[in-house]
Amino acid sequence: MGVADRIELNPRVMLGKPVIRGTRITVELILRKIAEGADESALIAAYPHLTREDIQAALVYAADTLAHETNIELAGRP
Repeated sequence: MGVADRIELNPRVMLGKPVIRGTRITVELILRKIAEGADESALIAAYPHLTREDIQAALVYAADTLAHETNIELAGRP
């Protein structure tokens, strides 16, 4: 299964934010928890429907999304 099989964008689920397919677990939530120091096992313990492959798909999805994003320079920022 690839990223497209695991990540879903549906306007009826979490206002269209990317989620793990069949759940309401957003890619954003996974990234935030990892940024706060959660590891894979902690995420799976907190969200039993989540798998290791789901977490990897969320990370790949986020990286791919950023790779295709247009960067806009903010005034006053280095």
